[in-house]
Parts: sequence; C-alpha cells; structure tokens
Amino acid sequence: MGNYSVVGGNRLEGDLTVQGSKNAVLPILAATILNKGKSYLHNCPKILDVCNMINILKAIGCSVIWEDDVLIIDSSIITTDKIPENYVQTMRSSIIVLGSVLGRLKSVMISFPGGCSIGVRPIDLHIKALKQMNINIYDTSGFLKCTTNEIKGSTIHLDYPSVGATENIMLVAVLSSGTTKIYNAAKEPEIMELEIFLNTMGAKVSGAGTDCIIIEGVSKLKDVVYTVMPDRIVAGTFLAATAITGGELLLKNVHANHLEAICSKLEEMGCFIKSNDNSLFIRSDGDLNAINLIRTSPHPGFPTDMQAQIMACLSIAKGTSIISETIFESRFKHVPELSKMGADIIIEGRLAIIKGVDKLHGSEVFAEDLRGGAALIIAGLAAEGKTVVHNSNHIIRGYEDFDDKLKQLGANINYFD
Repeated sequence: MGNYSVVGGNRLEGDLTVQGSKNAVLPILAATILNKGKSYLHNCPKILDVCNMINILKAIGCSVIWEDDVLIIDSSIITTDKIPENYVQTMRSSIIVLGSVLGRLKSVMISFPGGCSIGVRPIDLHIKALKQMNINIYDTSGFLKCTTNEIKGSTIHLDYPSVGATENIMLVAVLSSGTTKIYNAAKEPEIMELEIFLNTMGAKVSGAGTDCIIIEGVSKLKDVVYTVMPDRIVAGTFLAATAITGGELLLKNVHANHLEAICSKLEEMGCFIKSNDNSLFIRSDGDLNAINLIRTSPHPGFPTDMQAQIMACLSIAKGTSIISETIFESRFKHVPELSKMGADIIIEGRLAIIKGVDKLHGSEVFAEDLRGGAALIIAGLAAEGKTVVHNSNHIIRGYEDFDDKLKQLGANINYFD
C-alpha cells in the first residue's frame, strides 16, 4: 500500500509545472477505442488510474506503449466486449469504457465500478439515457450487459448534471445514427476537453460547457495527436499546500479560468494570487482567515475534489469555517484523521464545522480516498513533528511523483513501503 512520511514546518517555495489532468485523460483514453486506429497523447500523467485504464485497453485488445512522454494507443483490433472485473473494481471512472466499447462494438459487458468510497454514485442516469438510444440493458449478477443492432440518436434530459453520465452519452453517441442532444449536461472543463478530443478525431460534437451538448453521429473517425489539458485539482492541491505553509509558488501549465472558484476562496483566506493565461502565482504568510461558508457544487461552483484540501488549510485558520458537501454524502472520511492531528472539526450531516486551532501535531493517519489523502499530506506539511500517511495507493491514483515535486519546493517528505 505504501506510506508517506512528512515532517512539517518547511515553507514551500519555487515553481512547478502541472501534470496532465486525470479527470480529462481517463475519458480520452476510453474515447481512443472509437477511432479504430492510433492515438498519440502528450502530457498524459503517469498515475495509477491511467495505468488501470491502460490495463483495461490492453485487456480488450488495444496495443498501448509509452514512447518518451507520449502514450500511443492502437485500437485497430478489439478482441472482446467484456471488460475485466478486476480492473473495473479499482476505479469509478472505468464506467466510461461502457460508452466507448458499446459505441464501437454495439455490445458490452461490464461490472458495476469501484473506486474511492466517498458516497453512493449510482449509474442509473447512464442506464436511463442508454435505454433512450435503442440499447437493451440487462443486469446479470452484478454485471451490465448492453446490446443493440443500432445506436440511435435521442434527446436526453439528465436529472442531474452528472459528469460520468454526460461523458458516457457523448462516447456512445459519436458513432450513432442521427443526432443526440444532452440537456442539463455537466459543464466541467473536462467535458469541454472530451469534446475537443472527439472533434479532433472527426466527431461532430458541440455545446460542451453549456446546458446542452449536441452530438451528430458520424460513420468513422481518424488517428489523432493530442495534448492533455493540465489538472486543475492537482494545481489546486499545490495552491493549498503553499497557502498552509506560508509559501510562494509559481504554477506553470495551468488554465487559470479553471481555478477561479478555488482561487477565490484562497484569496478570502488571505492569500495573494496573480494569474495569466498559462501560469498562476500564489503568496501566503501562513496566517489564514476562516471562511463563513464553502458549498461544493457542480462546475463552475467550488469542486468537491478540493473540499478536503481546503479543509486542511481551514483547520489552522483564525475563526470558524463551515463546509457544505452537496455532491457526495461520505466525503468527510479525512475528518477523523485530521482530528488525530489536533484539528477541531464537527460533522453535522453534510456540514463540517471547522474551528481553527493554533497548530497541528504530527500523527499516524490513514488515507481513505484520493483527495482526503492529499489533504492529510497538506496538514502534515504544517504540523509540528512527523506525520505518517498510510494507504498511499489512494494518493498515487491521481498525483504524479507527489513527494518528489513537494521536495523540489522544500518539503520534508519521503515515500516508503
């Protein structure tokens, strides 16, 4: 499982180039199944979730190799419509393979996905939408079997702007007959990135970033060379780490407009932030202010994936802060671990009430999910003494060389088995 050892007290300072986006590249990797050819992906992060997706691609017949910093996927041959259960159980995002394999082969069998235990994430929205596209779906002992003789375009109204459901509908609709319209679609930057990637392959998708996405079915796609967008949550994590340590950081390879909700809260906490199109600078004196209320919500609201990291900062802020988690009902699993470090946090349903303390102290803590694990490392950077974060496999799902990058900025952190 691996562990991180963090000795707090060091100020983060320097510059850092942000890795490619986990949440963008996973649906892009699934989309490569559709083009029946080669895809060349630049800036693909070397993280555990990408490795798991590569394993899925290989298991169904794709050829995948790393050539320097380029990931090359050849999907000319797909040998099976069954997605191996052991890989699907490793991460929630594996469900997007359903749409691309179904779009390519007109059939797919996949188990219900696993991943971080941060709450109930039903795929009923996916199933409801697919049924509207002339797809037969059967639930057989924990597996979904989807078949059709023709994928037909349809008008779909999502009950909730689900990112995964939006992506799956986009993927299955690319090679369909007719036109598909998705109303109440998710607006996340990663949705816009998927649209750009699909169109680069020859698809006809428009409207990503708005309430309505339109996909006109095409008969074939083409090879593609593509550079993956930077990871806004990784960028936000390093911003939070800099804020809590009273540091200075220049982030390179960022889309500042993707970070507006995060930066707004950091500025409210007392940080100085300056940005341009491709970089972002933060300076903090470490003397952070409490925030009356942070409410997580779909984009462009405050991202649930940054809730835990900001909570770590607020645990030593002056005053009392409240976080309302509206997306996932079990996304406070890091709270008992922060409490071990001296944080004063009370949970009331989906509200976290954080009373800032003067200091945190090192402790042995356990990462229960990806972002919660990152939050514990952030807390450890500011704590007195040594913090050991166990279950680091959760963290390496989404952060490439996390410890090495923090070391480059002056942190005292080491990974050990």
